[in-house]
Amino acid sequence: MRSLVLFRNDLRVADNPALTTAAARGEVLPVFVYEPEAYGAAAKWWLHHSLTALAQDLGGLLVRQGEPLEVIEGLVADYGVDAVFWNRRYEPAGIAKDTEMKAALGAAGVVVESFPGNLLFEPWQIKTGSGGQFKVFSPFWRACLKAGAPAAPLERTSLAVFGATAEIDALDLLPTKPDWATGFGPVWTPGEKGAWARLEHFLSDDIKGYKTGRDRPDQTHVSRLSPHLHFGEISPRQIWREVQRQCAMYPSKQGDADKFLAEIGWREFSHQLLFHTPDLPEQNLNRAFDAYPWADNPGHLTAWQKGKTGYPLVDAGMRELWHTGYMHNRVRMVVASFLIKHLRIHWKHGMNWFWDTLLDADLANNTASWQWVAGSGADAAPYFRIFNPTTQAQKFDPNGDYIRKWCPELAALPTKVLHAPWEAPALVLLEAGVTLGATYPHPIVDHKEARAAALAGYDTVKSAQA
Repeated sequence: MRSLVLFRNDLRVADNPALTTAAARGEVLPVFVYEPEAYGAAAKWWLHHSLTALAQDLGGLLVRQGEPLEVIEGLVADYGVDAVFWNRRYEPAGIAKDTEMKAALGAAGVVVESFPGNLLFEPWQIKTGSGGQFKVFSPFWRACLKAGAPAAPLERTSLAVFGATAEIDALDLLPTKPDWATGFGPVWTPGEKGAWARLEHFLSDDIKGYKTGRDRPDQTHVSRLSPHLHFGEISPRQIWREVQRQCAMYPSKQGDADKFLAEIGWREFSHQLLFHTPDLPEQNLNRAFDAYPWADNPGHLTAWQKGKTGYPLVDAGMRELWHTGYMHNRVRMVVASFLIKHLRIHWKHGMNWFWDTLLDADLANNTASWQWVAGSGADAAPYFRIFNPTTQAQKFDPNGDYIRKWCPELAALPTKVLHAPWEAPALVLLEAGVTLGATYPHPIVDHKEARAAALAGYDTVKSAQA
């Protein structure tokens, strides 16, 4: 028997239920159908390299572009396929397409089956005591932990691949004019092997101190697994198992491991939130925020995007994002808060920029996190909690190592003025080669004035809630 396996955000061989099921039936036709709207610009770079790695691991991969149903119907006829399998995706558009495809192929007499392969739990599995959807993360994660260990991951299986030839270059995924992704390659290794190497390094070295060190962008206590998870080069079930193994061998890592798994839990929470609230990328979950008086200032938005706000930690984060396709999580919160609460620019603009520039751009995580910072989402940070980007820098980059790396024009400044260069004496600036307004910008807004304006806007929201 011949089975077609449709790959999407599950670009791996191990713990791939659809692939394992197909392999047990007989010959396997591995297929990837490129849907351009599902990827931001940076993610396309990762996709190219991840597909290349998958094709090598499988021994072949048929790559096409177009509407999945039309493409798959043609391949079923061309290759004499009698079954089609895939692992589920949970974004609204993907669910709609998969539902249509399952119905059409089933009506044509093709065996069709989908599998859970990309989350610890299906979005409908974890429910409140009354059977509803969780709106707050902590009780959601407690319910996940109470539900017991997730299903054990599947091991690699032998494959009889047929008829598959990679045509990845034809998708034209890599930037060339100009190649703005030159900084990605030295930092990342897309593919299943790269994902496992990253996990093993994290669990052996960087997880120690993760619970508190994860807030320090100048340190290495982060997993950097998010792009690998987003593209499904490693599954959360595999990560769960490896973390448990590591803690069994080294019990002292348990506290840090629990915090790390809670971050995997936030990913689960975001996906169940999007599944139950499909308009989340477009609408405030708390509709009272529809009344917020957002500012329309393209100049401020551009300054934020380019890392030229005059606030060093914000600028360092935005430049790290542009050069590496990644930003440290603590800094993500700071730059998001700055856009929303200092510049009073709608969270959608930030969400869209992250979608285009992050290698790990995930619709559920991206949307839920931006709404969390805005105060309009589930389990949201209070709107009146406004990060001071200067004190955040002093607390989490105390020696200025992160800022000096990404804002080299400030590198010669003494640490005591690095986080707020506008407060430095003129002679100190001169000796460090810093000219505000020329080599580095003045702050585009004053923190105290911006905070007051943001809180005034929040008063409008409170009035709408009354």
